Amino acid sequence: MADILAILPQQLVFGLSLGAVYGLIALGYTMVYGVLSMINFAHGEVFMVGAYIGWAVLTVLIGHAFGGLNPLWVLPVLLIPAMLLCGGLGVVIERVAYRPLYARGASRLGPLISAVGASIVLQNAVMLSQGARMKVYMTNLVFPADWRFNVLGVSISVLSIVIIVISLLLMWGLVTLIQRTALGRSIRAVAEDREMASVMGIDVGRVVSMTFFLGSALGGAAGVLIGLYYTQIDFMMGYAAGLKAFTAAVLGGIGNIKGAMMGGLLLGVIESLASTFINPAFKDVVTFAVLILALIFKPEGLFGEPLADREKI
Repeated sequence: MADILAILPQQLVFGLSLGAVYGLIALGYTMVYGVLSMINFAHGEVFMVGAYIGWAVLTVLIGHAFGGLNPLWVLPVLLIPAMLLCGGLGVVIERVAYRPLYARGASRLGPLISAVGASIVLQNAVMLSQGARMKVYMTNLVFPADWRFNVLGVSISVLSIVIIVISLLLMWGLVTLIQRTALGRSIRAVAEDREMASVMGIDVGRVVSMTFFLGSALGGAAGVLIGLYYTQIDFMMGYAAGLKAFTAAVLGGIGNIKGAMMGGLLLGVIESLASTFINPAFKDVVTFAVLILALIFKPEGLFGEPLADREKI
């Protein structure tokens, strides 16, 4: 018992770092579902592409050695291109894989199959262009391994703190945009009633595109952060991460922005504890067991409201 209590705080820190990234990815799922009531199963691959963009930019920076890799300027240089390019990729996916279907009034099954097809295309495109071998983030050049704090016997890396802080800041920025800007009001209006929003003069197509852009940009940021955290990436990483982030979105209450982030944090902690106290081989089993239990006992999510009453965004 004493040994368990000794390592529990450390695992909670690991879980919160991982959960913050899951929460960022889950926001992409919940944004699209809130507006279109559809699940973008290509979102995990957008996250994967973001990780590759971050790796490519970091490789260029290391090759040119611009006066030392200080995290204060390296992180923005990694995150901004990944977010912009992944945001643009999300818009392309919406235009190619979604809009031709939902514009004709297709059932939810059509866009779902189209999204799965888009994810397979992205996986293979990255594999063919970058190779099947893992790529390695040289994280130690930006965040040396000895950059750690000891708080009450718990060793906390600077990178873990940075991941949590950036994730929370991005979530706060998204919530602020949704609640306090004209674009945010348009997104909420389209989520509430697409036809009435169009009658009131809102450009629904633009709002949907911006929703995909925002969700995909957050997925790209998550890809960079997870690459720095685990140091290795590959073209299949989006599949598992996407499923877990979808689990986090459902757990928190899909369509609920704050719930998605809280679901991600909770799922990260559960996975970390399962890896330590059960068996690392069973962490995915525990993750999906949580999803099944949530769907059975609280399908609206831990932080959601009954479907008929809740706000989608």
